[in-house]
Amino acid sequence: MSENQNGCSPSDCQGCAHAGTCNSKPQDFHKPANAKSHIRNVIAVVSGKGGVGKSMVTASLARMMREQGFSVGILDADITGPSIPKMYGIHDTAKGSDDGIFPEIAKDGTKIMSVNLLLPNESDPVIWRAPIITSVVTQFWTDVIWGDLDYLFVDMPPGTGDVPLTVFQSLPVNGAVIVTSPQDLVRMIVEKAYKMVRQMNIPVLGIVENYSYLTCPDCGKKISVFGESHIDEVAAELGIPVLGKMPIDPALSEMVENEKFYEVSNEYLADAVNKI
Repeated sequence: MSENQNGCSPSDCQGCAHAGTCNSKPQDFHKPANAKSHIRNVIAVVSGKGGVGKSMVTASLARMMREQGFSVGILDADITGPSIPKMYGIHDTAKGSDDGIFPEIAKDGTKIMSVNLLLPNESDPVIWRAPIITSVVTQFWTDVIWGDLDYLFVDMPPGTGDVPLTVFQSLPVNGAVIVTSPQDLVRMIVEKAYKMVRQMNIPVLGIVENYSYLTCPDCGKKISVFGESHIDEVAAELGIPVLGKMPIDPALSEMVENEKFYEVSNEYLADAVNKI
């Protein structure tokens, strides 16, 4: 049985209020940005599972773009596990006007919006159902006054659930970077993230592997803490480049703990920045 562009068979359309109208073109769910926002590029940073350092990669990419003189923002879409503001030492509550909400500005000029900036206490847990969470993420695009940005990086929650779907459907995402680690099941996890992004018709710019190795401080030998990496062969199978391999770097971790990520220069992601 034939299907239309939206994957529906004729029998699926029986009784549908939109029967006969969905064959023309897929429905566009994109939301307009705030009237005072002018954003040229939206880059999503995604992962198939949690705990791979996605926020570290997001902030590192933003930092390197700032170093090159671009105007940059970070939309923290990880509503239940926000970490971006603390990395930059931001603890103030976001303010607004009749035109929308103002993002907080880090010491390096990066504009940041996160649910932590809206909570009475940043340590309060976000115990919301999915419709509320996705609504907040959408408002970070429609209601936040981002101003003039060359790049807006979206720190996505892990997995392939409601929030990633909302971001990909609501925002004009230009490309996605997949973050992973050299642990077991990496092939399946990367493929899930890759297929999600491609099904949304968004280009996958490449893969960043985090926790690739640990450099011995005494002899300089690279130690594969989580086992040997297979990211090169996985990337080759998918036809996408490896944009960087980040080691376990105590210096980076220290900058996060000291809330001074605005001073970081992450040389491991130079290829990723060039690709973007």
